Amino acid sequence: MKRTEQIVSILSQRRPLAEQIQTVEVNLQNLAATLGHLDERRRTLLSKLEDSSACGSLREIDFTTVQEEIKREAQSLDKLKARFTRNTLNIGVVGRARQGKSRLLQSLTGLSSSEIPDGDRQHCTGVRSTIHHNSDIKPYGDVWFYTEFSFLEEVIAPYYEKLKLGAKPTNLETFARQPLLPLPKDVQGRAVEGAMYEHLKKYHTNFDQYSALLKAPSPKRIAREQIREYVAQDTPDGQRIYFNYLAVREVKITCNFPNQDVGQIALVDMPGLGDTGIGDTERLVKTLGQDVDVVLFVRMPKPTGDYWADYDVQLYDTAQGALIDLPISLWSFLVLNRTAPGSKYGDNWGNCQELNESLKEKHIEVAGQLITNCADLQETSSLLDLILNYMAEEINTLDRKYASACQERILDLHRSIEIELSKARMALGDSVQGEDWFPLFLQLFEQLWDNLASGLDDLLDELREQKDFPDMDFKQKVDEALNTAKEDTGIPSLEAIEKKDSGLGGLPNAYYAYMNEVRAHLSQQFLLVDEALKRGLERVKSQVTSVLVGEGKLGTLAEERGTEFLRVIANQIPQQLIPGQSSRLKHGFHILADFTLSYRGLIQHRIRQHLDDLTPNTTELQLSDSPTVQEVADCLNTLHSEALYKCRTALDDLLAEPSQAAFAIVEEFCDRVLRAEGVKMEWQIFLQSVRSEVWNDHFKALDEKTRTRTEWLSTIQQVAEANTHENLKFIN
Repeated sequence: MKRTEQIVSILSQRRPLAEQIQTVEVNLQNLAATLGHLDERRRTLLSKLEDSSACGSLREIDFTTVQEEIKREAQSLDKLKARFTRNTLNIGVVGRARQGKSRLLQSLTGLSSSEIPDGDRQHCTGVRSTIHHNSDIKPYGDVWFYTEFSFLEEVIAPYYEKLKLGAKPTNLETFARQPLLPLPKDVQGRAVEGAMYEHLKKYHTNFDQYSALLKAPSPKRIAREQIREYVAQDTPDGQRIYFNYLAVREVKITCNFPNQDVGQIALVDMPGLGDTGIGDTERLVKTLGQDVDVVLFVRMPKPTGDYWADYDVQLYDTAQGALIDLPISLWSFLVLNRTAPGSKYGDNWGNCQELNESLKEKHIEVAGQLITNCADLQETSSLLDLILNYMAEEINTLDRKYASACQERILDLHRSIEIELSKARMALGDSVQGEDWFPLFLQLFEQLWDNLASGLDDLLDELREQKDFPDMDFKQKVDEALNTAKEDTGIPSLEAIEKKDSGLGGLPNAYYAYMNEVRAHLSQQFLLVDEALKRGLERVKSQVTSVLVGEGKLGTLAEERGTEFLRVIANQIPQQLIPGQSSRLKHGFHILADFTLSYRGLIQHRIRQHLDDLTPNTTELQLSDSPTVQEVADCLNTLHSEALYKCRTALDDLLAEPSQAAFAIVEEFCDRVLRAEGVKMEWQIFLQSVRSEVWNDHFKALDEKTRTRTEWLSTIQQVAEANTHENLKFIN
């Protein structure tokens, strides 16, 4: 398989793993959320529980540590996912300033010093650049700028914190217009802090030169000739007139590499270390950890003599900290930049050999070390071939090591969480002391059942004795209606009859019209009894409620009484207390709650039949052929008196019906809630669910403990379900 094909294969193998990592990332977020909820409940319990033993056990549970571990592992997974979602294998080039790093990149990419600045004066490159190979297009660049927020947070704020310059600016206007505070007295005179302060002054003094870019959209496509303006600090002749780089986060350059057999490879150029800008080291670590597969350390020994200095070791250690899961010795190379005898630096061959031989003395371990002239195209091409071959052969193994290390830590985290969950499950004990409440419940239920049945039966007996006697409220309203109808007949005066005679064109017409009016007036009087019917029935329902509240102990389940009490209780009873069977108990309560007595339902049809003689089409009392006004009045009085008499007689026969209806509905209620098949079991099931309210003094405290423990265990179970092996595994 060709090397380019190998690289394509490596990248294609990474993508499914990246998707699996994404799934585990989401699962970790869910795990963190459920664990946070459990820890919140733990703290709540600590503030409420009076059980010192339980509180002691709860304090022993350490969710803080595992939460911090989850956060760290989520960050590690994010880095791993970034590695596996890239479309290129990336080679990072790292070195201190003026070691030949930029010259090496020029040789490898075919770019010139116009795009990759080099020089022997000061730091030239000011921006991280990623250089991609593409043989089919002309070189160009894409520039990503800092936003106002990221610029202030990532670039400026660290200076204020490190140098103790007071409150960090919260917007660009504040940073640009307010003078910088002087260095605190305790750091004045220090070289490092002074140099850092000068860096910050560069951002502050030249703000107007680059500030517009902080509001520009990203990425910005630029031509090859413009690249230097965004990545360099100076012109090719050394004039420091470029400030765009201060606003640039990253530049991606696409060009045609001289070595065509590179495939999907990118070179990542980091600004030279050794400058005193704050954040350089952190950005290096982040880049190596997320965006680099292999790193090249570039070091140019001095021809006059050189040695491995502390800063060389520090650079290696810094890079080694970028990936704790993969020893840097497996993914790094050292390039000792050889300068030829005829170069401006002179011949450093001997010192290259000495540093190469003494490398292990400094415990700097790399996958390969080479002496290469970074300015020589043939030597650098051979160097690139060596590295690409290594990557093609070893990257899969390195990926596996890296992913396996992350996976093993996550599984260790899984086991740590299981340990804490085991503590949590035992924190409130195996069971709440006295949790075996059922025998007591059965005893109390049987007492309640006997008392309730006895109370309802007694009430039913009382209503049975009264059912054939008039309902006194009803009788009083009937008498009141009859007396009112007798006194207020609605029969018009002679003058009114005479007037209507003129208006309707004759006394017969006036007679029939007044007949309708008198009938309507009479029937309206009996509407008064509707209130008495309702009041009487509500009184009986209240009697039932009194038994349910007293002997049935249901008073704590509803504040209402009478009909509303029955309705509230009915709504509290589940549709099914016995699986697969509609609740008879609920039905019984609804029957009584919904039952009504009304004038229209019980009486109206019996009254209306006695009003036929006051209806023109059915009346038997007709006027004479030559009627007078007095005759009309007399006939109306006669019809009214006869109708009222018949109504009185009919109503006298109905006086006991409200009592009979009340008895019948209560008897029906008792049959539904006391005597129907299985209803006692339904009572038991229902009362079991509300035992704390019904027998507050016996069960409230106990049920509260049981509920607390149940909720606690339920929350633990949610964490356990999020913490499964399957949810946290992305490699086999």
